[in-house]
Amino acid sequence: MKNTRSIPQIAEALAPTFEALSHRVWHTPETCYAEHASAAAHAEELERQGFAVTRGLAGIPTAVMGEAGQGGPVIAILGEYDALPALSQEAGAAERRPLAEGGAGHGCGHNLLGAGSMLAATAVKQWLEEQGLEGRVRYYGCPAEEGGAAKAFMVRAGLFDDVDAAFCWHPENFCEVISTGSLANIRVDFRFTGTSSHAAVAPHLGRSALDAVELMSVGANYLREHMTPDCRLHYAYLDAGGIAPNVVQGAAAVRYAVRAGDVAGMRDLYERVCDVARGAALMTGTRVEITPISAVSDMLLNAPMQTLMWEELEAMGPPAFDEEDRAFAAHMQTALSERDIADAFRRFGLKPVPGQALCEAVVPREAKRLLMLGSTDVADVSRVVPLAQVHGATSAIGTPFHTWQLVAQGLSPMANKGMVHAGTVIARSAARLIAEPETLAACRAAHEAAVAEDPYVSPLPEGTEPPIREMAGA
Repeated sequence: MKNTRSIPQIAEALAPTFEALSHRVWHTPETCYAEHASAAAHAEELERQGFAVTRGLAGIPTAVMGEAGQGGPVIAILGEYDALPALSQEAGAAERRPLAEGGAGHGCGHNLLGAGSMLAATAVKQWLEEQGLEGRVRYYGCPAEEGGAAKAFMVRAGLFDDVDAAFCWHPENFCEVISTGSLANIRVDFRFTGTSSHAAVAPHLGRSALDAVELMSVGANYLREHMTPDCRLHYAYLDAGGIAPNVVQGAAAVRYAVRAGDVAGMRDLYERVCDVARGAALMTGTRVEITPISAVSDMLLNAPMQTLMWEELEAMGPPAFDEEDRAFAAHMQTALSERDIADAFRRFGLKPVPGQALCEAVVPREAKRLLMLGSTDVADVSRVVPLAQVHGATSAIGTPFHTWQLVAQGLSPMANKGMVHAGTVIARSAARLIAEPETLAACRAAHEAAVAEDPYVSPLPEGTEPPIREMAGA
């Protein structure tokens, strides 16, 4: 008799393999566009699972794709594996203990994200084979989500042109279908060039590039009063001009991230920031070179896709955490403030529950969530393909992302259970789209109607290429 297991049965059997993959990637944490070992680990596992693998997508060495199946609709499942700089942390420690001073760490849980997505793709692959159905599943290994916008470059290269629908997920404190949008975002480098001189003997001959960077910061601060509430400006110094205070700094550089509610608003604010930089250069007698690094769109939501995913998530319920998981989560909460914990409940429209350390129920659909003010290159895929995402509960309630506290939880059984749970929700949702052509048609029709009202235009400025050297520090 032919073996025809259910998606949850297949996912359960695959769980140990992909838990091991998430651990393997965690032990080789690398920042965006430098995630060579992690990308290789994903490509090797895809080949081991019988996928046809393509490397170097869109000219990006760390982007990979695995495809399985034949005929039928093409379902994409998106994975990531890049880390964040300076967040190295010992697993399980509730106090700051870097493994490597200044090293990278998975402060956004992407070691889990990639492994969970590949688990979902592999489960769908095996389900198609066992059911004898037509359909193709693709796992896209997408690097550089943390500011590198690899998916925006992959979309521009046409890598999703024949995809019928796409799924993704992201680690979180709670589990739900993601139903809020995201901000458009552009990252840009401002490099100022002035004239060096002796700061004591001949300061009048110098033109300080560092002064220009600081004046730009002043101008950006005044600009913040005149932006819409959804806009955001962030910056990081790339080069402060050296460590000698008795030298007028002849070169300095700063990187800005400019966010707004949509691409049009982001472009408008970006030009205003550029004008601030030009004004700073004019005031200091320096020159400024403006170089866009990456850009992403705002998210396009798809109601039929979300409804489908909600149904599958609610049918599964929350992850099956045990008392050891709850004890570990409570241990990690000792590294958090009461405000961290209360704010996590608030973001999901939930009333704080004293003593609750882990997600115990699916967030209700009707909960009044706060707007998601972050950005992601998943949004660019949503602009060309019907897409839905789920939040997987993989961390103690209150754990802020992009912190060492999140890194510390990335190898725990608790995190692995949340990852497998999210991957199973994705696999169930993808299988339904393949088995129900009318549901897929409704998802595509909703997407086409939305795009007709708001056509996609790549947010990447003309001539912008994947910033492999800039972001990887090569």
